Amino acid sequence: MSWKLYPISEFKNYQDDWQRFNLEASNSPLLSLEFILPLLQIFGKGDEVLTCYKNNNELQAMGIIKPKNQWVWTTFQPSQAPLSPWIQKPNLDWLHLLSTLTQQLIKYPLVLGITQQDPDLIIRPKNNQKLATLDYIQTARISIHGSFEDYWASRGKNLRQNMKKQRNKLEKSGITTRLELSTAPTDVSLAISDYGKLESAGWKAKEGTAIHPSNSQGRFYEAVLRNFCNLGKGRIYRYWLNDQIVAMDLCIEGEDSIVILKTTYNENLGHAISPAFLMREEECKQLFDENKSKSIEFYGRVMEWHTKWSDEIRTLYHVNYYRWATLPFLGRVAKKLNLKL
Repeated sequence: MSWKLYPISEFKNYQDDWQRFNLEASNSPLLSLEFILPLLQIFGKGDEVLTCYKNNNELQAMGIIKPKNQWVWTTFQPSQAPLSPWIQKPNLDWLHLLSTLTQQLIKYPLVLGITQQDPDLIIRPKNNQKLATLDYIQTARISIHGSFEDYWASRGKNLRQNMKKQRNKLEKSGITTRLELSTAPTDVSLAISDYGKLESAGWKAKEGTAIHPSNSQGRFYEAVLRNFCNLGKGRIYRYWLNDQIVAMDLCIEGEDSIVILKTTYNENLGHAISPAFLMREEECKQLFDENKSKSIEFYGRVMEWHTKWSDEIRTLYHVNYYRWATLPFLGRVAKKLNLKL
């Protein structure tokens, strides 16, 4: 067994291996080339390293890592990626895997961090003297099985009554609702523009984090959605009140799941109308009726509103490997003393 390391400029020579290995091991749309390539192209700095671990010429693990500083390496982790680009076969020895990789890195760093892992894709390892896992966030999913009516009946009474009241209110006001689904690659540019206009009218514009076709966020999501739409696996939802778009979802499909990448809505409608909730109800009904996917994945930090839609919550995690067993202790001391290791 051995690691091979390549500068990220050579990723194109191994991208077919990456795609095949993801299908074999994790099979996640968030780890597919259609997602990873735009992530590297738009947010990569060029100092990333592709790592490949083989046994008898058979891939066992692949990842994209980079130096954080002279002491620490981590997986490549832009904020737009719910998971870090790390794939491995089940039942591998994490301690052996990370210790041998660390030895291959320049200047043999003190810490190697594998960030934002999903326990449904890679089982969380047990802690030991040199290996520590940390909770990242809790995230939610909606499993798609049975009928939408059964799912909806299982949700809280308050949610169901609230949605019914909102729809009755809109109907009495002569306002019609419509859920529009776009899947064609030619629809993507307009969708990003529509999404940007909606998001830029809200709080994200004030913080400078809103999507716009001309910023890196907009270019990334446009590239990702176009890639997935070219495969028939991109979904852009618009929710309309009469002739006004009031909510949008940007989604990608995997073999078994729909991942909601981004959601935005009109924040100026007041508390009486929840356009994102109205959209979500109709989306869920459509997906249950289609019965093609097994789950709807949020992959964001669980908020109170998530719990209205799902009882299925799990914890994403980080893994840290320490060159010396004393490093976690020294790190805690340094933190207390406000020192930088």
